[in-house]
Amino acid sequence: MRRPVAFVTAIVLFVEAVGIVLVNGVLATVAGNQSMSLAGMDPDAMVTGTWVMGGVSGALLVLCGLIPLLAGIRDRAPGRFGRIALIACAVVHGVLGALAVGLIGWAAFAFLMAVLALIVLTLVAFDRREPAAGATGEEKAPVAV
Repeated sequence: MRRPVAFVTAIVLFVEAVGIVLVNGVLATVAGNQSMSLAGMDPDAMVTGTWVMGGVSGALLVLCGLIPLLAGIRDRAPGRFGRIALIACAVVHGVLGALAVGLIGWAAFAFLMAVLALIVLTLVAFDRREPAAGATGEEKAPVAV
C-alpha cells in the first residue's frame, strides 16, 4: 500500500504546484491591470512579488512532490532531508488549512487536510528497515516478554 500512497501524494503535490503558480499568475495579472498597490508600494513591485511568490511556492511543492515519487520508485523511506522537507510541507499545509477555514471556506480546508493526510501517510508508511540479523553476522538476543 505504501507505493501507491507515495505516487498519489507526488501527483497531488505536482497538481497543487501548478495550481499555486496559476493562482498567483491570475493575482499578478489583476494587480497589474488595476495598478494595485499596498500602502503606497509600487504596483510593479506587487506584480513582481506575486510572480516570484508563485514561482517559489510552485518550485517548493515540486521538490516536495519529488520526494514521495522517488520513495515510491525505490520502495525505500525518504532520507533525513526528505523527511524534514515532507514534515515542513505537512506543517505548512496544516497552518494553511487552519487559515483557509475562515478565509476561503470548508472546501479549501478539506483539500488541504487531504493533502496533509497523504503526506503524513507517506511518512509513516515507509518504515526504517533494519539490516537482517544474519546479514551482519550478529544474532539478536531474544526479547523477554
